[in-house]
Amino acid sequence: MRDFHYKRAKSMEDATRSISGDPTAKMLAGGTTLIDLMKLYVERPDFIVDINPLGKISSDLVAIAPLAHGGLRIGSLVRNSDLAWNDLVKRDYPVLSEALLAGASGQIRNMATVGGNLLQRTRCEYFRDTSMGCNKREPGSGCSALDGFNRMHAILGTSEKCIAANPSDMSVALVALDAQVRVRSSAGAERTIPLVDFHLLPGEHPERESVLHHDELITAVDLPAIPFARRSHYIKVRDRSSYAFALASAAVALDLRDGMIHDARVAMGGVGTKPWRSHVAEKALIGLRASDDAWRAAAEAALHGAKPHRYNKFKIELAKRTLVKTLSEVAAM
Repeated sequence: MRDFHYKRAKSMEDATRSISGDPTAKMLAGGTTLIDLMKLYVERPDFIVDINPLGKISSDLVAIAPLAHGGLRIGSLVRNSDLAWNDLVKRDYPVLSEALLAGASGQIRNMATVGGNLLQRTRCEYFRDTSMGCNKREPGSGCSALDGFNRMHAILGTSEKCIAANPSDMSVALVALDAQVRVRSSAGAERTIPLVDFHLLPGEHPERESVLHHDELITAVDLPAIPFARRSHYIKVRDRSSYAFALASAAVALDLRDGMIHDARVAMGGVGTKPWRSHVAEKALIGLRASDDAWRAAAEAALHGAKPHRYNKFKIELAKRTLVKTLSEVAAM
């Protein structure tokens, strides 16, 4: 690991201003991704600002609290374990609790933060191997995954520059729940970003992974009040039952009344270059009677336009079956 300068932030303003002048500077929260990548020389910051002390300065950053008009605000430094086991989350947004518990390991969830989870980087082996070409890591160096072993890679939202899959389970559930990301800049300006717009498709610039500016700090994630989110579920298909990333996953919530689908939320993981909200699958469901035919129609819509490569063609059918199973289980609740 390279030498670097280290500082413990004294305030949100101190944290954002400290990194604003150094394009290589990074904020440290749980460290479950950053430290890993520093050891591999993928991340090479000259300056690290530790934001963990901010939780003692601003309790909002570590709080899970109801919003005045319904919904929930989740501080960016809330640990994944605390969020997964929170009573309000388990009752009102079970899909989020299930997605968190499907990710990583208990030890990592105890360290990982909400803000860090949103920003975790791909597990693409070519991204993590500095001897290989990777446009995400080094723009212009090529995408080794295109003709390489791409079994774990994305089939939705890809480009000729990058097919790396987004690794987050939590983000799949959050994007299905219409989450909003709150951020604060070094100048003190605040803005709110719909999570569906927070992550960027690779396009011509896969090195740009989100709309977050370098001097901005994620302060919270807001969940709107969605009464039917209590009828929600997350299913993750992976190579082993623990500590493995998704081959395909689905986050679903259904508004079912008298057997008819009045509203739906559908998102998928393991298949997209970003947490994949499928509005087309939702539209395919609304107005239909809950049935196997409805589930299959939604799955076909969700995977329409998928672009597989040599080793991940199986993901199309796997993702369809995962979504059908998740929808059927939610309907049976």
